[in-house]
Amino acid sequence: MSAEKTKTGEEAFEASLARLETIVKEMESGQLSLDQMLAHFEEGSALVKKCGNKLNEVEKKIEKLIQKDDEITTESFELEQS
Repeated sequence: MSAEKTKTGEEAFEASLARLETIVKEMESGQLSLDQMLAHFEEGSALVKKCGNKLNEVEKKIEKLIQKDDEITTESFELEQS
C-alpha cells in the first residue's frame, strides 16, 4: 500500500470521526428538530459503521505482523467486501 493511500485513508478516518463527534454534540444540545435528529442519527450510524470497518481493517493488518528469523514482516490480505 502506498504512503499516499494510507495518508488518505487516515485523513478520511479522522474526518469521519470528527464529523461523528460534531453530530453527537449537536444531538446532545437539544436544539435540533425531530427531523434533524433523525437525519443526524442516520448519518452518525453510517459513520460509526465506516469507522468500525476501518478499525477492523487496521486490526487485521496488525494481526498479520509475524516474526520470522528475528525480523518483523507483514503479509498482505484482502479485506472481504460485504
